[in-house]
Amino acid sequence: MKNNFNETQKRIGYSPRKNTLPNVYEKLGLMCGLEVHQQLKTDKKLFCHCPSGIYQKDGEYDAEVIRHMRPTLSEMGGYDGTALMEFKTKKKIIYRIANESTCTYDIDDTPPFKINQQALKIALEIALLLKTNIVGELHITRKQYLDGSIPAGFQRTGIISIEGEIPLKNKKIRIIQLSIEEDSCREVWDIGHERVYTTDRLGMPLIETVTYPDMKTPDEAAEACNYIRFLNRSTGKVRTGIGATREDVNVSITGGTRVEIKGVSHIRYIPDLVHNEAFRQKSLLEIRNDLLNRIPNWDNWRTSHLVLNDEELYSVYKQTPETIINNHKFVGVNLPDFKNILSFFTQPGRMFSDEISDRLKVIACIEKPNMTHSEDWHNNQNYIDFKSLGKLLNAKDGDVQILFWGPEDDITTAIETIEERCKLAFEGVPNETRKSFSDGTTMFERVLPGADRMYPDTDSAPISISEELINSIESNLPTDVYKQMEQLTNWNVPEDTFFYLLRYNLIPLIKRISSDFEAEPRFVATLLAHRLKHIQGKAQSHSSFNFDKIYDLFAFIKEQKIESELLYKMLPMVYQYPMMDMESLLEKINFIKRDRDSIISLIPLMREKFTFINTSKNPDAELLWIMKELRSTAIGNMPLHELADAIRKGGK
Repeated sequence: MKNNFNETQKRIGYSPRKNTLPNVYEKLGLMCGLEVHQQLKTDKKLFCHCPSGIYQKDGEYDAEVIRHMRPTLSEMGGYDGTALMEFKTKKKIIYRIANESTCTYDIDDTPPFKINQQALKIALEIALLLKTNIVGELHITRKQYLDGSIPAGFQRTGIISIEGEIPLKNKKIRIIQLSIEEDSCREVWDIGHERVYTTDRLGMPLIETVTYPDMKTPDEAAEACNYIRFLNRSTGKVRTGIGATREDVNVSITGGTRVEIKGVSHIRYIPDLVHNEAFRQKSLLEIRNDLLNRIPNWDNWRTSHLVLNDEELYSVYKQTPETIINNHKFVGVNLPDFKNILSFFTQPGRMFSDEISDRLKVIACIEKPNMTHSEDWHNNQNYIDFKSLGKLLNAKDGDVQILFWGPEDDITTAIETIEERCKLAFEGVPNETRKSFSDGTTMFERVLPGADRMYPDTDSAPISISEELINSIESNLPTDVYKQMEQLTNWNVPEDTFFYLLRYNLIPLIKRISSDFEAEPRFVATLLAHRLKHIQGKAQSHSSFNFDKIYDLFAFIKEQKIESELLYKMLPMVYQYPMMDMESLLEKINFIKRDRDSIISLIPLMREKFTFINTSKNPDAELLWIMKELRSTAIGNMPLHELADAIRKGGK
């Protein structure tokens, strides 16, 4: 069946992203939108007085709280589909609590405090940078989450502003809204019916920037996400590092539907994720067409199944399954007229059967590996006699069989899950949220939430946002990101430095150094984005390093009247030992301060020595040799071009 996998891959026109032209996405009708979540750099959490930004070490906690989540009716009297799915999993949620970072509000034992004003002001600043329209009154609502990521079962969130835009190189991307909300717990593991979280991240202030689906290629999605990241960081008031920024990417193609790729941890993953999701939807649409051609009236389509007894199991399995030791039940499922569907390509290395296996893990809580099937070419089907299984299930030509296994208590849910996912195949692309992986593939995470998950928060009063507050923030906004790019261009800074400088919000630092120490902006920019970036890739830094140390380095060089060439020697030391004072760093690089005349006085001796060792016919050999000999002495004490001039003049 591997041939079918390869044939269907060719059939949908799949190729790696690097080999795919933009017009391919246009033909697919690709549309992409973003939800960019950014933690704010505040002292306290959003709705309580716990400190923000303190993280628990693995395995260190003071208490555990156990919860079982249940769905509640929305304001309109309906249940959210995601909540119902999570309830079906019968998860036990365990929260590991550290007293230092958690209070009774976090675990839903007390009402919220008033919203953190520091966080609100940062959110308003970013709303103004996004050119959005700020609301006159902030209303806090509850967004239901039954995955356990928030102990209350809902997240408090409020819309700060609506309708803005950001500029890309070739187009503008419209912003739907900016919201302020509390962050969720940090997941430790999720195995079987047990999910464990820590509460250190819970309640940290977070903003969510939501765009319209204006991106039409994978690279545009990454470009827009980077712009939003640079814009947020330009304030200097957001957190950086692992987990501080997380992206959800919404993808659809013509005939498909919106699928949310959740929790993308690195922007560099976005292009491949978007590319692969577009073709996954293309595959699902092809599968739908095949099935409808075979079974146009599919309303009464049903699977059949058989829980295998020992005799039946051993007639199917050619060797003893290890899972028998765990007292798992084995179930054969027949899928009528599904030939060549389970082995249909969906993503690199994955096929339609993985869509079913993923749901068995998530909904039925049966850990992988949890199934194989009669079209499986990369599992252990050599050990399974699917012909015998087909006979037991009274299968006919054109049917395919699944064999899955799991705890007895999960079998009923698993059977329902398999049939439900197969029926969705007749409709095409299901609305769902998918988990992202670094290789650009995804797996099912949950049903896509709907409007029924939102309802008003009766514990929080509306918050008026005054014109005075907006005006005071607007009067002190940082420079727009696109203007910063224009500034770099005007300084003749190489374009390959832009990403690094914007990522770390270094343009204000370049301006300060250039202004205070009469340094060329281009020189400072390349020192940071070429030399320092290279050092960061090679050496380890103390955690206390920050870019202000570079300003201190320039200040020290000027104060000591040291030549700027020494910056290149001191820079690695400043990065690796940021706590060390500058005088000690000079000693560490063995720098000895000498006056210009004493260095030049060495040139006649060097010329005399050269006459005894010279074997080169190069007329510049003497200059090059003496420069090499005196370079380490001259660096920091006199400009190297002056040393070269002095050598040419014979040391006079």
